[in-house]
Amino acid sequence: MNLLSSFFILSAVLLLAVGFYSIVITRNLMRVLLSVEILTKAVTLLMIGAGYITGRMAQAQSYVITIIIVEVMILVVATGLVFGVYNKTGTANTKDISNLQG
Repeated sequence: MNLLSSFFILSAVLLLAVGFYSIVITRNLMRVLLSVEILTKAVTLLMIGAGYITGRMAQAQSYVITIIIVEVMILVVATGLVFGVYNKTGTANTKDISNLQG
């Protein structure tokens, strides 16, 4: 492994740590969505790093584009759900929304 591939892996591991830490610590639903976004960016960086190391950049880039498209669709739906919860309860704090009903 050369310096660039080590940088890819180190950056991805740091992003994974930040994402998991912020999911565990925060209680705001929008911050949880941002943490999930950080985690998916770490995964895409790992995919690009693995493609660089193995010499299959085209395949890694196609996987990353697919991951980004699916990620955006999931993020839009999750943001809509968070806004719906906020409109229903007046808060986005997970401790305050324990009694949701249809």
